[in-house]
Amino acid sequence: MTGQQLKNSILQMAVQGKLVPQDPNDEPASVLLKRIRVEKEQLIKEGKIKKEKNPSLIFRGADNLPYEKIGRNEPVCIADEVPFEIPESWEWVRLGKIVYNRGQMKPIDDFCYIDIGSIDNKNQKLNDKELIITADKAPSRARKIVAIGDILYSTVRPYLHNMCIVNRTFSHQPIASTGFAALTCHTGFYNKFLFYYLMSPDFDAYANSTDNAKGVAYPAINDAKLYRALIPVPPEEEQKRIIKRLKKVLPYVDTYSTTYSETESLNNAFPDRIKKSILQEAVQGKLVPQNPSDEPASVLLERIRAEKQKLIAEGKIKKDKHESVIFRRDNSHYEKLDGIERCIDDEIPFEIPESWEWTRLGQIISLLSGTDFKPEEYNDKCNGIPYITGASSLSENGVLINRWTEMPKIIVNYGDILLVCKGSGYGKTVICDIEKAHIARQIMAIKKFSTLDMLYIRLFLQANFNQIKSKGQGVIPGIDRNSVMNMLFPIPPLAEQKRIVEKQRELFDKISLI
Repeated sequence: MTGQQLKNSILQMAVQGKLVPQDPNDEPASVLLKRIRVEKEQLIKEGKIKKEKNPSLIFRGADNLPYEKIGRNEPVCIADEVPFEIPESWEWVRLGKIVYNRGQMKPIDDFCYIDIGSIDNKNQKLNDKELIITADKAPSRARKIVAIGDILYSTVRPYLHNMCIVNRTFSHQPIASTGFAALTCHTGFYNKFLFYYLMSPDFDAYANSTDNAKGVAYPAINDAKLYRALIPVPPEEEQKRIIKRLKKVLPYVDTYSTTYSETESLNNAFPDRIKKSILQEAVQGKLVPQNPSDEPASVLLERIRAEKQKLIAEGKIKKDKHESVIFRRDNSHYEKLDGIERCIDDEIPFEIPESWEWTRLGQIISLLSGTDFKPEEYNDKCNGIPYITGASSLSENGVLINRWTEMPKIIVNYGDILLVCKGSGYGKTVICDIEKAHIARQIMAIKKFSTLDMLYIRLFLQANFNQIKSKGQGVIPGIDRNSVMNMLFPIPPLAEQKRIVEKQRELFDKISLI
């Protein structure tokens, strides 16, 4: 149960008369309502409120069902309107019978404006900062007179719970937006109890029903329909007990809600955190045991170097401008670059098994950078080969095709790794699952040498996602070729690469079932 669900349950119990016991010594609500009627008549005489044209009177019939008499009309059974049963000492009334409003005015002096945004709808409280406006700059909606103790209820998008009790003084006269219903309770009906009822699920259902809240983008309930809402009225003394109990209980609910949210957040983050941990274990040689029978990574690297030399001799690839060789000596790591040796211990992020080797990623892959086409150079008619434009073209499972080109320049093939290098999705990787395609400038393609396992290379990139993201530069963030090519790459024996990939897939599949 969420914190909000628990709060709703408690509020529902409170307004149904189930939170505190009834006391037979309490003066019944019917007597309270008679006093309110007398008070209302006095306010009418004083000209402070208007007389109702068709007053409502709700009572229990001989069949113990609720009836309503409106004006001179005959009583009508309203059992289908009543949302729940209430104790014998309680009464049902229309909201307009127990509240009134102080009217409206056009500001003539500086005033404190209370707009919808003035309320913190998470805590249902007024913001501390006052919005003071001069009369000549008053918004047209600044009209409703309010005072301490009044309830402000946003009639626009009522489901947002932009509501509060005005509980403090102001430096200037407060005037609220006409987007609020400003409710002043009659004596003996407590604003706190009404406030809790306005927060309850039953009232929410009423205020937000399609019959009452009109409009699509900004559904709103008008004052007339709001004042028609049915309100349960407990005896005055029971109202006090309910308010006292809620004041004691709700802080615990807030604590529960915070704890629940934190727990949910941890639970939601758990799969991702576990996956990150698995990836990190994988690239450090801790996910699967080493096998002494495996051909060491040093032999694999020599084979890759030989393959590169052959391709260079055949003119199929260009010679590296800066060939790097990383090796161990005296229990330290050194890199020979352009014939110069230097210690790189400060760059080595972690220890790796004896059968593994460190290398620069650029030494074992070929990296292609994409290029963009003009609109006239591609189509949506399936003519040519797919054109991969950016992160939106890549899903977790492969390539999404919606554009084609008949003049491809930068070709990627099935099994290549596609790396988003620019834009909002930079750092994202996916294995190309189509025969061939052209890539745009937002994409780089990683092609392998020899028999390297591309899934292991992608696993490495996923494990270093944050590192890749950290290298993003520019207004539209992106990473350059050198950042990718210079990444230190822990290369396991080929057989171990395959075991790592298989183990990682197995563990991820289990996590998906959690």
